[in-house]
Amino acid sequence: MLITTVNISKTQALDLTRFKEMDYFAVENYGLPIELMMENAGLQLANLIANSTDSTDAVIQIGIGNGNNGGGGLVAARRLAAWGFKVHLDLSTKIDKELPLKQLERAQKFGVQVSSTDHPDIWVDAYLGFSQRLPLSSFLLERIALINNSSCLRISLDIPTGFLGDLAKPYFQAHKVLSLAAAKKILYQLPQESEIYIADLGIPDKVYQQFGITAPPFHQSNILKLENLV
Repeated sequence: MLITTVNISKTQALDLTRFKEMDYFAVENYGLPIELMMENAGLQLANLIANSTDSTDAVIQIGIGNGNNGGGGLVAARRLAAWGFKVHLDLSTKIDKELPLKQLERAQKFGVQVSSTDHPDIWVDAYLGFSQRLPLSSFLLERIALINNSSCLRISLDIPTGFLGDLAKPYFQAHKVLSLAAAKKILYQLPQESEIYIADLGIPDKVYQQFGITAPPFHQSNILKLENLV
């Protein structure tokens, strides 16, 4: 798929508090249910993952938590399985919330394996979302240590698990980060080796204007790659 490269300055990025407000505003005022946003996020994540490999023989593992970010990861798993990829899930906790559980059941029907592997070609981080809090659980700390020492390609959905701006603390060291809907200031603090992308969730331009930023040019591509992060 086409991925367009764009420059978006940090002044046009949102901090996490403002992004949460924008997200809720779009849901409440524009009839965008969370499940629809989850579907959009998961589709764009699946597109980025598929764009990151040359073969459907690639083994993909997606780390899943019990929240909306995990739900997006499960949508991506279902989409990738439908495209012929072998997809494993690494569940960080029991999935029992309504939407993630619904997405898990759908993914299993598509052939997604609810069993982890320690040697995937691509490891995707959908464990926690933008509302994550530290400290991380012992399970996630152990997984992050394993992941960061592996040779697999690492992709995070939205905010890398464990990263709240402090590079000295354990976090999922993603090669690629797919930020949802808008650029986020915290991602500009990641090492320069991390590639940052933005995914279109279908939020209208008026919502971006309401929050004082310019809408990303999603008419060019549903996934945009950021460059010159200053």
